[in-house]
Amino acid sequence: MKQVLIIEDDLDIAELERDYLQLNGFRADIARDGLLGLKKALTGAYDVVVVDLMLPGKDGYEIIKEIRKTLEIPVIVVSAKNDDIDKIRGLNFGADDYLTKPFSPSELTARIKAHSKRYERLRGHMPVYEVIQYKGLEIDTASHKILVNDKEVQLTAKEYELLVFLASNPNIVFSKDHIFDTIWGDEYCGDTATVAVHIQKIRKKIEKDPANPEYIETLWGTGYRFNPV
Repeated sequence: MKQVLIIEDDLDIAELERDYLQLNGFRADIARDGLLGLKKALTGAYDVVVVDLMLPGKDGYEIIKEIRKTLEIPVIVVSAKNDDIDKIRGLNFGADDYLTKPFSPSELTARIKAHSKRYERLRGHMPVYEVIQYKGLEIDTASHKILVNDKEVQLTAKEYELLVFLASNPNIVFSKDHIFDTIWGDEYCGDTATVAVHIQKIRKKIEKDPANPEYIETLWGTGYRFNPV
């Protein structure tokens, strides 16, 4: 039975989420402030974290950022903040999905199930001990470690999955639609803009000059291509 951590200061919403999840076969705990929520999340006892952005003690952005330093688990934002900039910022910090309040508990449950399955497939389908190497870049798919010039960099699960997909298919141009369908598919209620967001995040972590990328090239009007420099 999967464990879900709900970090939400509105007790009515938190209990609604918890009760619905329990009815659908999950175990769920509630943390009503950011500091306690982060402490619980970092224990590694949870398979999924559902987090609000506006929290006492520590906001949701900081919680996502800290989780992503050590854990590869689905993180889903549930927030009253519905501006595009808030959604993009949440994704930039490492969230996998973003639901705007008010929301349907059944939709939240469906997204938790979908992201859990995707993470399981990502872990289960990676070739054991395969190492993808290009100039200065090393991807160890057994340990999920990324090295750039022998220095380890941290990627979120989606960033990692996207980089492995592109690096495994060098010199092939993929459209945003193709990448979105491959990495996110029908399980994610978003659009291709998230592809550009994740490409930008990867470049900041692996490129010497993100404004002039060597590894992941943009072909304007066409898509992206991994360049085995």
